[in-house]
Amino acid sequence: MIEINKVIQSPLFAKQKKRLHKNQIKDLDKAVREITQDPEIGTMKIGDLSGVRVYKFKSMQSLILLAYEIIENSLILYTFGSHQNFYRELKKYINP
Repeated sequence: MIEINKVIQSPLFAKQKKRLHKNQIKDLDKAVREITQDPEIGTMKIGDLSGVRVYKFKSMQSLILLAYEIIENSLILYTFGSHQNFYRELKKYINP
C-alpha cells in the first residue's frame, strides 16, 4: 500500500474549492482524507486519462467526481465536479 506524504492541489482545484459552501468543503475534505488513507480507492482511467483515478462521493444529495493522481508518494488533486462534461474538461486540463 502506498503512503501519501504530500497533497498537492492544482490551481483549478483550489479555484473550484473557494466557490463551495462550508458543508460542501467538509464533504470534499472527507473524500480527500479517504483517498489519502487508501489511494487506490478510486477507479483507474484508461486512454487519454491513463494514470488518473476518479473517486465518487456524495455531497448535498448529488454525486461528485474527484480526479487525482499518485506520483511518488504525492497525491495530486486535479479537479472535481458533477458528471456533466467532467471527463471532457479533465482531458482539456491534463492534455491541453
